[in-house]
Amino acid sequence: QVQLVESGGGSVQSGGSLRLSCVASGYTRCMAWFRQAPGMEREGVAAIDGVDNTKYADSVKGRFTISQDNAKNTVYLQMNSLKPEDTAMYYCAAVPGYCRSYYNRLASTTYNYWGQGTHVTVSS
Repeated sequence: QVQLVESGGGSVQSGGSLRLSCVASGYTRCMAWFRQAPGMEREGVAAIDGVDNTKYADSVKGRFTISQDNAKNTVYLQMNSLKPEDTAMYYCAAVPGYCRSYYNRLASTTYNYWGQGTHVTVSS
């Protein structure tokens, strides 16, 4: 069993930055961030596998950075150069243990534990 608690969302102007945090209770190293805007499907934003292998959606490459502190069971999402289209509810997701090599790490179906979400609003 893994429980996830996100924090760090808020409102920011275009070009600004935010850092999201997700604290996990339970053993997990295979984690990701997803987001869902109103009327849109949930999309994978960034994923990390416990040994610093990362994967990003094309829309956030070069602007977002995912990182992980295994000692704190925490994953972060540093979001820079934010755009209005980044406005969404952001969710942390995890599976127990490490990622398997065959996992599609930006697919929501890979993950069976989800946080409650933290909202990000970017105004122009």
